[in-house]
Amino acid sequence: MTDAPETVVIPPGALASSSVRVDTWLWATRQLKSRSQATAAVRAGHVRVNGDPVKAAYKLHVGDEVRLRIEGFDRVLGVVLLLAKRVSYPQARTAYDNRTPERPRVHVPVAMREKGSGRPTKKERRELDRLRGYDSHEHY
Repeated sequence: MTDAPETVVIPPGALASSSVRVDTWLWATRQLKSRSQATAAVRAGHVRVNGDPVKAAYKLHVGDEVRLRIEGFDRVLGVVLLLAKRVSYPQARTAYDNRTPERPRVHVPVAMREKGSGRPTKKERRELDRLRGYDSHEHY
């Protein structure tokens, strides 16, 4: 058996000729679940093309760099193919080059108490609050 990569065939009707709208491309490459979500993300300023904020009707070309902010992190995608229609994930994966840097892994200490140790004392509760970043002397 050979470990050759599988070739993915994209239907001819899904390919755009020279340019495609940025919201359509984000939806077709399965970055966002619906076209309306893609349009809303562009209008909210969560999408940049080549470093500039764009409108939903902006025409993408092969070689452009798209930055999409999702859950507080940027996804950096290079446009390889112009898709105008939604295709399966393996087909959509060939339409972009993922240039996203790895997310930083942050380890946050979690305050754990032994099971069966009962309710925390006032002193223990204040220590837990301090660990979580709360000041137990502040009144809301």
